[in-house]
Amino acid sequence: MIDKKNILSLIDHTLLKAEATKEQIIQLCHEAIQYGVATVFTHGYYTPLVAEQLAGSHVKTGATAGFPYGAQPSSVKAYEARTSIADGAQEIDIVMNIGAMKSGDFDAVYRDIATVREACADQAILKVILETCLLTKEEKIRACEICVKAGADFVKTSTGLSYGGATVEDVRLMREVVGSQAKVKAAGGIRTLKQALDMVVAGADRIGTSSMLAIAKELNFLK
Repeated sequence: MIDKKNILSLIDHTLLKAEATKEQIIQLCHEAIQYGVATVFTHGYYTPLVAEQLAGSHVKTGATAGFPYGAQPSSVKAYEARTSIADGAQEIDIVMNIGAMKSGDFDAVYRDIATVREACADQAILKVILETCLLTKEEKIRACEICVKAGADFVKTSTGLSYGGATVEDVRLMREVVGSQAKVKAAGGIRTLKQALDMVVAGADRIGTSSMLAIAKELNFLK
C-alpha cells in the first residue's frame, strides 16, 4: 500500500488539449518539477520544449503516438515514436489499433504494437492504451496478452477522450492478466486523491491525469 504522500511520484502530469499553448506547456513542466511527478505528457509537437524545460530534473519527458484513435498505420505510429525520442522523449504512449481488436484481427494488433516497440528499442518505455471502455472483458484480456507478447512495458486503460475512463475493475483485471510481465497505467477521469489511491490499490503502477494540482491540493501541498 503506497503512502498517499507519495502518490504524486506516480503521476504522469498531462496536457493533451488541442488548444494547449506554449506558455501552458512551460507551466506544466514547472509544476511537474515542483511537485515531483513521474513524467510530463504532451503531444509530440511539444516534445522538444518539454525536454528542454525538464532538463536536469528527475521528471521524464513523455509523448503520445497514434493518439487518440489508434487507427493510423503502424509505420506512422513508429515514425511518431522515433521522432519524439529523437526530440527527447523517454516514454511513449500509443493507442492500440482498436478497430483491428474489435474485428478479431489479433495478428494486426500484435504487429502494430511490435512495430512501435522496435522503434522505441531500448530508448523509451512503451505504454499501450487499450481504451477499455470500448472493449468486452474478453477483448481486454486478449489485448493485455498481446501487449505482453509484443514487448510493451505498460498496458494503459484509456485516452480520457472516449466514452469512459479508468475503472478499478479494469485496472484489477489488467493487473491480473499481465502479472509481473508488464506494468499498469490508469488514466481517464482520475481527478481526486481517492480515485488515484483506489487505482493504485487495484494494481496501477502509474496514474495519468490532468488534475495533478487538484490532487496535490487535497494533500495540502497547495495552499
